[in-house]
Amino acid sequence: MKFFIDTANLAQIKEAHEFGVLDGVTTNPSLMHKEGIKGHENILQHYKTICELVDGDISAEVVSTTFDEIIKEGKELAALHPNIVVKVPMIKDGVKAIKWFTDNGIRTNCTLIFSAGQAILAAKAGAAYVSPFIGRIDDSGWDGTELIGQLSHIFNVQGYHTQILAASIRSPLHIIKCAELGAHVVTSPLEPILGLLKHPLTDLGLAKFLADAKG
Repeated sequence: MKFFIDTANLAQIKEAHEFGVLDGVTTNPSLMHKEGIKGHENILQHYKTICELVDGDISAEVVSTTFDEIIKEGKELAALHPNIVVKVPMIKDGVKAIKWFTDNGIRTNCTLIFSAGQAILAAKAGAAYVSPFIGRIDDSGWDGTELIGQLSHIFNVQGYHTQILAASIRSPLHIIKCAELGAHVVTSPLEPILGLLKHPLTDLGLAKFLADAKG
C-alpha cells in the first residue's frame, strides 16, 4: 500500500519525505486555504514546488463544476508536471470529464466518493484513482472502512485497474484497516502516519535496553 500525505504544508511534506515512506501528495482547496495560499498563479506555483519535493503522484484539484471548465482547468494543471494527477469531483460533469481526460492521456483522481456506485462510475470512466472519504462516512454514523473492503472486492471481481485511494484519514487505526481491507493507497495527514510508530511496549523495551547498555 502506498502512503500519500494529505496536506499543502511544505514543511510536513518534507518531513514525510525524509521519513522515507512517502509515495505522493494529495491536496484540495481547503488545504491550500489553510496554508494561506490564494490566487490562481500562487496555487499553480505551489503545485510546482510540491512536485519538486516529491517524486510521486501529486493530486491537484479542479475547482470547476461544468464539463468545459473542468477540462480547461485540468489541462492547465496537468501541464505543470508529468506527476500531476487531476483531481475531479464525483458529479455528472466530473465523470464526463474523467472519460475525456482518460481518452486524452491525462490521469485523474475522482474525489468525494461516498458509495460503491460512485466508485464504479469513476472506474468505468477510467479514473486512475478513486478517493472514498472514510472519516466523513464515520461522521455520518457508518463505518467508512467497510466501503474500502466493498470496493476492493468489486474492483477485483470486475478487473478494474483503478486504484482505491483511502482519504479522510483520522487515525493510525484507519491506516491499518485500509491496508487490511485492500486499499492501494492511503492519503493521510502527517500525524496519523507518525502515530503508527507508537506503542508503549516499544518505549518500555527501549528504555530497558538503554539502561542495561549503561551497565
